[in-house]
Amino acid sequence: MLYREAGQFRTSYAADQQLLPIRQDRILMAVLLAVAFVGVPLFASDYWLTALLTPFLVFALAALGLNILTGYAGQLSLGTAAFMAVGAFAAYNFQLRVPGMPILGSFVLGGLTAAVVGVAFGLPSLRIKGFYLAVATLAAQFFIPWLLVKVPWFTNNSSSGVITSQPIVILGYVFDTPGSKYLLVLAIVALMALAAKNLVRSRIGRAWMAVRDMDVAAEVIGIRIMRTKLIAFAVSSFYCGVAGALYAYAYLGSVEPDGFNLDLSFRILFMIIIGGVGSILGSFLGAAFITLLPIFLDVLLVDGALALGLNLPSGATSMVQLVVFGALIIFFLIVEPHGLARLWQIGKEKLRLWPFPY
Repeated sequence: MLYREAGQFRTSYAADQQLLPIRQDRILMAVLLAVAFVGVPLFASDYWLTALLTPFLVFALAALGLNILTGYAGQLSLGTAAFMAVGAFAAYNFQLRVPGMPILGSFVLGGLTAAVVGVAFGLPSLRIKGFYLAVATLAAQFFIPWLLVKVPWFTNNSSSGVITSQPIVILGYVFDTPGSKYLLVLAIVALMALAAKNLVRSRIGRAWMAVRDMDVAAEVIGIRIMRTKLIAFAVSSFYCGVAGALYAYAYLGSVEPDGFNLDLSFRILFMIIIGGVGSILGSFLGAAFITLLPIFLDVLLVDGALALGLNLPSGATSMVQLVVFGALIIFFLIVEPHGLARLWQIGKEKLRLWPFPY
């Protein structure tokens, strides 16, 4: 009875096209933002902020970038972690080599550098698609970390290839605590998620979806296929590049090229499959699921083994995580291809009709 839109009239096109046309959705979003910006920093521990919430937001931003490319534009990519590496190392070098460069400017320039690299590796999408395009983007996943290792300039001549991020200072304030870093990442992710939501509702977003559904028909009605695909690669890589910069500066503090490996790309791909392909909300749901599930499985297995008096062999929990991830991917692909976001949408539709039959 609480989720009703009866009596909520929209008398203009602007009201009909707003992001959250139903009052309950606006209230829920305001409550979530209030809890995220005020409640969580007050009550969450440093462990939750550092090990759970900050990486969740970073991975949600990377998943959002991949979802723009794969979910909305229909271009499969396996090089997400490589574009994150470009953003992280570019932000580090801009901050290191340009005197007086603001840290937020380094993040933006890191994202733009990743966008340029993404467009370069997206050029094969003009001729190939599907599995062959995935293989082409996979080349970025192997070439970019190799290049970062082989050219010492990118790592400031570090013998180990590890870079340590500079302090985050904005307007004289140093973001050096878990709470301050969490709030910074949350603000950036919230703004970029809002921009992505508006972008996919715009003309270019409709062009992406037209190319995704049938590129030949999209070209017939006047959509420029080359321009549309390359914009999708640029925007997606920009989001992944900013996520990589936040991954290095706000989460880990020091990174190496080998840390942006193929396994990270697959994890982000699993996020959008489980959360929902072609959904902004699905990127956040999938990131939350993939981030929290390993911790839940570790606690469950360890506590269960202790209760039964068993000794788990080394590596057992990681093997169980792989098995569970694989089973979940198969489950969602068969039962609900649109992921958790679709389940949330179905639940809202049932609430709007309850208690009447449907």
